Amino acid sequence: MIHQKIVHINFAKGFRGGERQTLLLVQELSKKGYTQKILTRKGAPLAQRIAELGLNGVEVVEIPKPYIFSLSQIKNEALIHAHETQGAQFAFLGHLLFKTPFLITRRVDTAIKNNFFTQKMYQHATRVIVLSKAILVEVKKIAPQALVSVIPSAFSELEVSISTTQAIKQMYQGKFLIGNIGELDQDIKGQTYLIEAVKKLLVTYPNLHLLFLGKGKDEAFYKTLSKGYEDSITFAGFVRNVGDYLHAFDLFVFPSLKEGLGSILLDVMRAKVPIIASDTGGIPDIIVNEKNGLLVKPKDSDGIARAIEMLYSEEALKKRLTQQAFEDVQAFSPFHMATRYEKLYKEVLG
Repeated sequence: MIHQKIVHINFAKGFRGGERQTLLLVQELSKKGYTQKILTRKGAPLAQRIAELGLNGVEVVEIPKPYIFSLSQIKNEALIHAHETQGAQFAFLGHLLFKTPFLITRRVDTAIKNNFFTQKMYQHATRVIVLSKAILVEVKKIAPQALVSVIPSAFSELEVSISTTQAIKQMYQGKFLIGNIGELDQDIKGQTYLIEAVKKLLVTYPNLHLLFLGKGKDEAFYKTLSKGYEDSITFAGFVRNVGDYLHAFDLFVFPSLKEGLGSILLDVMRAKVPIIASDTGGIPDIIVNEKNGLLVKPKDSDGIARAIEMLYSEEALKKRLTQQAFEDVQAFSPFHMATRYEKLYKEVLG
């Protein structure tokens, strides 16, 4: 075990996949006996979640804007691990001032801003960690010499209340419940194509019900698109008990247009819920078509409809895919993820 302190930086405003993965890593390292400090923005949900857990050896420091005035927080530290872009910028400035080694975890497969500062930031990082091969390609475009390691996300070990799951199922009794979890953002998550697919299928299969969990900039647009289908398409908003809903779903559809990996898919696999997802970004790193799920082309509402109809009708196929997915997801545990990061830390610190 490393005796030096690991300093994590995550300045995200909300609590999405990247923050959940940061929390999982901090938890696992705490179990291993590591001393850690986590820098978050002031009032961030991540700070609250970590505080609620009362982890041993973990200090949370909430930093107000402008963050640059708090660079002293990383002076004399052994290793900085940045988990999102603002944190990476902060770590890079600290490196320039204090020569502290820093790691960057890049979680999205969108194009990286190709400017001088960003190029130097990735070039000076001791190691860049990406979740998938798709993200690796984007990093290499702006920093060909960067040392890059691929470490996928982990499943979340979500809590499940059997009684709450049963209550959700009762709420949608007689329905074939199709779930989608994520930010309501057409440019990234592509939920329009799922709504279009379900609207087409409802003519033949009136018992289908589409349930969205999450909020986002396109919520009003999606509700307008679903007008007249309120009995079959529901927007439940943000919920903390995601595990209860996952176990109530009959099917999970993930029509993303861009996706670094799609860590929610790991939780779906673990819940033994069949998956239909877009063949894009890092998704094919974990979902193999007709082996542990079904992949469709992005922006293909007809393809989504055909896949839904297939899994609605073919029980044997559904069981085969979910069982294989459950077996495959065991390699994506928080313990395995933390062990791989631990190996990197040891390589950096010696």
